Amino acid sequence: MVRDVPGFPEPGVVFKDIAPLLADPGALRLATEGLAAAGPGADRVVGVEARGFILGAPVALHLGAGFVPVRKKGKLPGATLEAAYALEYGEAVLQLQEDALVAGHRVLLVDDVLATGGTVEAAVGLCARAGAEVVGVAVLLELPGLGGRERLERAAPGVPLHVLLP
Repeated sequence: MVRDVPGFPEPGVVFKDIAPLLADPGALRLATEGLAAAGPGADRVVGVEARGFILGAPVALHLGAGFVPVRKKGKLPGATLEAAYALEYGEAVLQLQEDALVAGHRVLLVDDVLATGGTVEAAVGLCARAGAEVVGVAVLLELPGLGGRERLERAAPGVPLHVLLP
């Protein structure tokens, strides 16, 4: 239910398209439940733009937790925290509204793919700067050999990583 799209968004990149999974209600339900299994005790789910929104919001509902978006620069109103990071094919900046998380919040971070780990490292850092504790990271799939798992371990030692489709 995840298809490879070679050469997207640029030559040399193989995009992981989750649209077939999202279009199938049974698969989406199983994915949501599987990702939510990584978050017992979380009271906030942080989803990273954009596919982390799609997956994270139903995970939050499943857990009875609030949902907090982490967005690309310039997409959130009000005061924000920001973190620059490198992608597999460029650079970007993520933002979190300053008042979206506070000390004491227990966060499950949800995204679609763990590749080089830059996105998850930036998001973990934003949560920490807001005072929240990241209690887990849940992703649909991991691209082994790109260093994402190791980067996450350096950014958030001891935070469990749950990969739904290894």
